[in-house]
Amino acid sequence: MTIAEAPPRLAAAADVSLRWYPEAPYSLSRTIGPLLRGNSDPSFCVQGDVVWNAFTTPDGAATMRLAPSGGGDVGAPLVYIQAWGPGAAAAVQSAPRLLGADDDWQGFDEPAFHATLPRMVREARRRSLAVRLPSSGRMVDQLVPIILEQKVTVIEARRAYRYLVHRYGTPAPLAGTSTPGGLLVAPTASQWLQVPSWEWHKAGVGPQRSATVMRALRSAAALERLAALPALEAAEKMQAIPGIGVWTAAEVVQRTHGCPDSISVGDYHLAAYVGAALTGRRTDDAGMLRLLEPWRGHRQRVVRMIQATGFRKPTFGPRMTIQDHRGH
Repeated sequence: MTIAEAPPRLAAAADVSLRWYPEAPYSLSRTIGPLLRGNSDPSFCVQGDVVWNAFTTPDGAATMRLAPSGGGDVGAPLVYIQAWGPGAAAAVQSAPRLLGADDDWQGFDEPAFHATLPRMVREARRRSLAVRLPSSGRMVDQLVPIILEQKVTVIEARRAYRYLVHRYGTPAPLAGTSTPGGLLVAPTASQWLQVPSWEWHKAGVGPQRSATVMRALRSAAALERLAALPALEAAEKMQAIPGIGVWTAAEVVQRTHGCPDSISVGDYHLAAYVGAALTGRRTDDAGMLRLLEPWRGHRQRVVRMIQATGFRKPTFGPRMTIQDHRGH
């Protein structure tokens, strides 16, 4: 990885800017993708190959623009990073880790280890050399929407998140005349704590999930300090908060720490999906962990590569029903 200052013309357009050289094949969209809560995430805007993200830093809010050079994505030799707002310097400083600069696939690609992988995973890795695991380091920003996804459908959770961010988020710092319309900074911990019970109800968030958010964010400063710990230690400490279990902690550190090994045990679909991909048969969480055990240390990478194949498991059982609590 190499970091250099942005060209003068580009730098002049932002409060702070730099250019980041991945020095390997790189896909911005596939790396950043897991951080978005769907295509309508209010804190992100994707314009072709360019990704905008608004968020809070310790120094204040920031709007960040990420653009692969040459108007392309995969194989981009560098990514231009620009930021505006009081948190611009902090945003740019954290950007390389966000983009996967610390994600090291060397052990996964070591020939002896690589040879143990299923053929579908080896082929997916060959086609996905540009993928990195992102490390946002932003604990609150990831934890809240993931708590909202507990025990409900993704559609229901993302609808709730959009509603609440639109109600309690703040406009992104202006990036001249090019700021995407509607781009919002998600609420800070203190702003989430001010959301009244009836607004959680209107969003379709039940009392159990809203209470978990409130409990977690009353210790927001301690929660943010978990970003500096190793991923597995951070996940363990997170689970000391009532309402945060293995699934939630794993989903968070996959995004905040770029954890290559955390597995979302308890996911409604994942165990059956992994079982079907690797054996042709559905399995449960214990069976999934047994199947993935030979690749401990890289189990999340294996899951990501299975997903990269486009594999679809046969459907089993009834679909989950989307519940609407807003009118009750």
